[in-house]
Amino acid sequence: MADQRPASTGLSVVPWGRRRVLLLNATFEPLTALPLRRAVVLVVCGKAEVVHGDPTGMVMHSATSSVEIPSVIRLSSYVRVPYRGRVPLTRAGLMHRDRYRCAYCGGRAETIDHVVPRSRGGPHTWQNCVASCARCNHKKADKLLSELGWRLRVVPAAPRGPHWRLLAGVADADPLWLPYLGEPAA
Repeated sequence: MADQRPASTGLSVVPWGRRRVLLLNATFEPLTALPLRRAVVLVVCGKAEVVHGDPTGMVMHSATSSVEIPSVIRLSSYVRVPYRGRVPLTRAGLMHRDRYRCAYCGGRAETIDHVVPRSRGGPHTWQNCVASCARCNHKKADKLLSELGWRLRVVPAAPRGPHWRLLAGVADADPLWLPYLGEPAA
């Protein structure tokens, strides 16, 4: 299939190889983010339907058919998901949980900090890791909060909800996905 170039819309264009599509179960429960190619195959084979197309209105053409580039697709039949493991602790997931804000000053977060430093036996867990700006991270170094007289703005906790596994691995989620991912729960 060849692509049709979009008209200039001012939207940023993600390269074809990295473009992701949100896959929903038949019940509209988010399952995963698929590569664009796999999503188009599911739609063409009749195993999924397009819920939201690409905001630029792009269409893929073949010799006999045309397919709207999807942003969100839904499976035609329900798929039972037997196991939901814990959300892995990743930098992208932690920054998303803390909304890219420093846990100490509220500024723009750039790094990750261990509340109880690893050099003092602190674990690498959701409850001990927070987003931090470089300035606060440097000031804190390997000290405890009590030694500095600092307090956390929010007590860190492991994220909950089915969408967190999905968001932990996706750097830039399409804004069209948000109604299907629900309200973030930390």
